[in-house]
Amino acid sequence: MRFHQVHLEDMSRVRVRKVCEIEDREVPNAEIGKGYQLTKEKIIPVLDEELREIPLPTAKAIEIEAFVPLESIDPIQIGDGYYLQPDGQVAANPYTLLRKALERSSKVAIAKYAWSGRERLGLLRVRDNVIVLHAMHWADEIRDPAELKPDDVKLTKKEIAEAEHLIDRLTRDDLEGEEFTDRYTEAVEALLEAKREHREPPAVEEPKAPGKVVDLMAALQESVNKAKASRGEDATVHEMPKKKTAAKKAPAKKAAAKKTTSSKKTAAKRTAKKTPAANKRSA
Repeated sequence: MRFHQVHLEDMSRVRVRKVCEIEDREVPNAEIGKGYQLTKEKIIPVLDEELREIPLPTAKAIEIEAFVPLESIDPIQIGDGYYLQPDGQVAANPYTLLRKALERSSKVAIAKYAWSGRERLGLLRVRDNVIVLHAMHWADEIRDPAELKPDDVKLTKKEIAEAEHLIDRLTRDDLEGEEFTDRYTEAVEALLEAKREHREPPAVEEPKAPGKVVDLMAALQESVNKAKASRGEDATVHEMPKKKTAAKKAPAKKAAAKKTTSSKKTAAKRTAKKTPAANKRSA
């Protein structure tokens, strides 16, 4: 969903204008160039002609540098994807050859290409008989996550086992289903439709604010309950089995220990904090 900036009093469009700070006037594109801020007071001008004269081997083609297994690429380096198509019938033969070779080798190609006047790194793979180019971040564009790592935390074997049990419950073979729909876009569409018809928009349930996780095991067990309930399974939580001791004990009656679900959210949702991975945006 894309919106325009408008003046709310008369609904007229509000547009961005390029104004010179010294002359206080709007500047046409013909008078605008590039400049590199060397210091606070000094800017070095760089002309477009000078940039075009810099030799760029990948200016006219995508140059493949290597073929590697996809598993060897850290997903954090992979950015937006673009479909590639052959440039006319002459290019159809090498295009098809590369596609078939990639499919049979089960590898991806690492290439260099030019985009917006600079050289970039890319990944080529095959999807539905079409070659896809994924923009990649250079190594110096990826932040070092060492500063974001929390202090060492001691976890019990029971907590780790319960987390693994939760992963098993939420494991699936595809990403199809109502859980993977864009609910925000659907809500915006419903809002626009209601405003177009001059009626009240549909009520939307307010999401509960997450709180702090006090009891990690209780939060993990509640997450397992929800995973079971979503699949129509028995949501009763049983205690993890204890290790057998060498001494024999008298048989005791087994009782299913039921625990009520708490109001805490999934632990994984509360302990994770989003942080940008790359310093620079891809094309």
